[in-house]
Amino acid sequence: MTEDHHIVGRARGEPLPAGRVGIRVRVQLSGCPGPRWSRALSARLAVELVGHGAVGHLRLNDLVQGDQIVLEGVEASETPSLTKALQRAVGAANHASTGPPDRGQNVTEQVADAVASDIDFT
Repeated sequence: MTEDHHIVGRARGEPLPAGRVGIRVRVQLSGCPGPRWSRALSARLAVELVGHGAVGHLRLNDLVQGDQIVLEGVEASETPSLTKALQRAVGAANHASTGPPDRGQNVTEQVADAVASDIDFT
């Protein structure tokens, strides 16, 4: 099943508790995305934000809550790039949800075991 969601309306800001950095931003979506779409959005947004200095306080856990994207720790200096990154991430999540889930493996079990055997806890 495919999902296609869009940002509707303006973002709303909320203060965070004392001691926290940034604000909470709520962005209304056109519907309530499923878990697969939500994971795709979170993953793509994380990729989009790599290298941006002021995103260290941004929380991407539980990014989609009902029919809203909820970003915590948004700093004013990062809003121009965050806007573009979020738009691209929503588009990528829509695209990712159009096909069947990828159930393939990136390596064989033998390769995975070989890599894991190099991790030494002693």
